[in-house]
Amino acid sequence: MHRLLSGSLSVDHLTVEIAELPKPLQGCKLVQLSDLHYDGLRLSEQLLAEAIAAANAVQPDLVVLTGDYVTDDPAPARTLASRLKQLRSSAGTYAVLGNHDIFPAGSQTEITTAFVEAGIQVLWNQIGYPFGSELPLVGLADLWSREFDPAPVMNRLDPATPRIVLSHNPDSTVHLQPWRVDLQLSGHTHGGQVVIPGLGPLPTWYQAVRRHVPRRLRRWIPYMREDCYKVVRHWEWAQGFHQVGSNCLYVNRGLGTYLPGRLFCRPEVTVITLAEKAIALNEPDSSTANRPLNSKGRLSPTA
Repeated sequence: MHRLLSGSLSVDHLTVEIAELPKPLQGCKLVQLSDLHYDGLRLSEQLLAEAIAAANAVQPDLVVLTGDYVTDDPAPARTLASRLKQLRSSAGTYAVLGNHDIFPAGSQTEITTAFVEAGIQVLWNQIGYPFGSELPLVGLADLWSREFDPAPVMNRLDPATPRIVLSHNPDSTVHLQPWRVDLQLSGHTHGGQVVIPGLGPLPTWYQAVRRHVPRRLRRWIPYMREDCYKVVRHWEWAQGFHQVGSNCLYVNRGLGTYLPGRLFCRPEVTVITLAEKAIALNEPDSSTANRPLNSKGRLSPTA
């Protein structure tokens, strides 16, 4: 990945309002990193160092990692873990695994062991309590794994308890609609990878075009192939903040890349500040769905 094509590292700030957020946690800062694809090809040591330095510079209360740390070989995981050990936060670093972290066989164990030895807590259908019982952190198995089953873990929580969910693939938000999710943090999409100036991420509008492309030609066009369509069903969630039903989703653009590579899609470190939500939990404001964020990370006003 070359920064002349992708753009330099972006540190994106946003504020997320959570109903019934305990006062001690108001103003709490989270940093999210995702999709490193650390394999010697798709993420430079320089960019990784920049991302870690940017994360530490904001002095976060918590660092979360949302999957795809390697590409097709778990061998670099131990070296990566030694780099990520440099991340600093008062409540530690928590992680979930992505689809590239669980194949081939043995990858999940090798990556999990490397991270745990580096002091990074890996959640796999588990609940962590970095801030205590008042704001649990739910880490789900990857959507493509046989163990993705949110019901047992989500049903352990009182519906009145605010919670943050880590889930690599943003499509999992469809399966999480029966439960309260104050904020879901995901990656997987790499921001769509190819961003067309003035139009946004290519995959967010390609589906309309795809219908008019002959089937015999689709396999030669990036994102037109059927296997690309299956990667993410909801490309409209390729990056940024979205309200899905009454739940909130944020999708990080990631640091690494994958074929066909990035174009005008800057790698991202996300800084999230938590605030108390003024409206009642049972009265979601549907008008905020998919509205863009302003420069301060809040939802832009409607026209």
